[in-house]
Amino acid sequence: MVKTSSYDECLCKLDFELIFKLPQGAQVDQYFEALESSCSDAIAGTGQAGYIVFDFSREASSAQEAVYSAIKDVCKAIEGALLVEASPDLTG
Repeated sequence: MVKTSSYDECLCKLDFELIFKLPQGAQVDQYFEALESSCSDAIAGTGQAGYIVFDFSREASSAQEAVYSAIKDVCKAIEGALLVEASPDLTG
């Protein structure tokens, strides 16, 4: 855990994976530059055509904040991307 200075709020680092379906006809190479700035805390990989996988290690005040902010960042960089899987299951 890392404590921030003025708010004495704890940040936790969460490791999780997100899998997205790319927009029809999209080439994953065209998105790497946009992803570099918003998802620098992730390793991106491809394996199955039309999909991209991210292994995140993100600091946030909660697991929900970490996952939601990562989804938002990916969708901003890849317009039309569709989340198909998130793991581990953090719903309890």
